[in-house]
Parts: sequence; structure tokens; C-alpha cells
Amino acid sequence: MKNYAQQTAYSDPGRYAELLDALPTDIPGLAKAIQNLLIHYRGGGIEFTGERLDEVNNRWVEAILAADQRRNGIPLTAPREPEDRVVGCCRDYALLFVSALRHQGIPARSRIGFASCFQPGWNADHVIAEYWNGDRWVRVDAQLEPGEHWGFDVQDIPAGPFRSAAEVWRGFRAGEIDGETCGVDPALPIRGGWFIRDYVFLQLAHLEGDELLLWDGWGAMADDLEMDLTPTDELAALLVAADNGDDAAATKLHDWYKSDPDLHPGAKIMVHSPTGTPPYSIDLSTRQKVPVG
Repeated sequence: MKNYAQQTAYSDPGRYAELLDALPTDIPGLAKAIQNLLIHYRGGGIEFTGERLDEVNNRWVEAILAADQRRNGIPLTAPREPEDRVVGCCRDYALLFVSALRHQGIPARSRIGFASCFQPGWNADHVIAEYWNGDRWVRVDAQLEPGEHWGFDVQDIPAGPFRSAAEVWRGFRAGEIDGETCGVDPALPIRGGWFIRDYVFLQLAHLEGDELLLWDGWGAMADDLEMDLTPTDELAALLVAADNGDDAAATKLHDWYKSDPDLHPGAKIMVHSPTGTPPYSIDLSTRQKVPVG
């Protein structure tokens, strides 16, 4: 098994590591603490603009914690008003949760896929976390408060309410899932088969420790399906097999990811931020914006 108890460049809290010592060690308590630190840029009930909205582009946990400490400067367990929380999205809830578990020595990882629990007939792009309880991977949605209205336990998510991008891609290719029901929001055009395909690449990247933003672009990602889809089909099949415990499939995925520039991000990636700013490039080694071109 990959060492998911080890921090990645993205989950590493860096100079703020000591702040994680005070976080709860129980799953419900930890999820509640994460919800106290973050607010979703689209679902938090507050309209953020400018530099506050740009916090959604904090791709590193260290940057998320830096934004929190600049504003609040208090322990992570101290209550924050919603408007004082760091602006983020589902990926940030999952990654901060994963970071805290790894800090405690618990194997954890973020999972990319689609959730059917938010709106009837709609498969919303979503990120959850998983942790290894010594026996199995347990799926947790650190963004959602528990409640009967979900119809399932958000801290032990069963099969169904959340499906991996690879599972959805295979359903799409089999004609069982309408790609037009898969995307960011029913009111937005960011949806379809191409979107599911891009998320298959994103799913693999997160599993391999490159927990990138949902709007990052690299390699073979595209906004159409005008290409040979056979490699994506093979990739999705391997991802599903690996999820089902096939170690050979996991090894093949790892080797393929490392060797194929179409799959893994290079030194620079494109950012198509939901803030409305023009696309820009990031140098992942320096963490700085660079000229496009």
C-alpha cells in the first residue's frame, strides 16, 4: 500500500504543523473542527470578492493555514465566525482533514468523484476523504454536518451517494449515465463527458499525492472528447480495480502516472479559477504565477 500516512507537498502544514496538535483525534470532532476553519465559496451564504474569493486558489494546506492565521491568529480549535473562515471548496475540506489525519499518523487520502445527494437527478463534482481504520478505507465528507436528511452517514459513506470519477466515466461510456447530468452546477455549462474524463485524471493525481485544485489543467485534459478514448477507458478500469484491492492494478497506475506526461502535472500547470480571472500558469516548485506562453 502507498504510504498515505505521509504528508505530500499539498497536505504538508509546513511551519503551521504544531497548530494541528490541538485538533481532535476522533473523526466527528475533527470534521467539526475543519468546518470551523473553512467556508465554501459558493455554498456558505456569504458573497466573497477580491482577495477573499481568491482564497479558493490556496492549493497548499500551508497556504490555507497561513490565510487563517493572518486573519485570526488563534488556535485552530477556537470558534470562528463564518465570515472569518478561509474561503475554499470541497477539495479544501477534504485535504485539510487528510492533512490532520496524516499528522496523527493515520493513512488518509482525498477522493475525486461525483455526489448525487445534493440535487435530484444531478451528479455534482465533489471531493471527499478516506482514512484507513486498520481494516478498510472509510469515506468521510468533512464538509457536511451529519444529519438524517442525507439518508446516509456522512462519516462512513456507503456506495452510491458518492462515486469515483472512474466509476462515473465507465457508466458514461456504457450509456448508463448521461454526461449532461455530471458537472459543477445544473445552471452552468461546465458539465459533460469531457468534464468526467478530466476528473479521471484528477482522481489519479490525488491518489498519487498531487492533490491539485479542481480547476487545474495539465497533460491530456481537454474540453472535448475529440481524441482516442481507449487510454481513458483503461485508466478508469485500473482505478476501479485498484479501489477493489487489486495491487497489480495499483502498481500499474503508479508506474503509468510517473512515466506519462499526459497524466501527471509538470513543472507548470494552467489554472482556470472560478473567481473569473483569466487563466494563468503556476510554477509548482516556486508556487508563483508565471507568464502564460
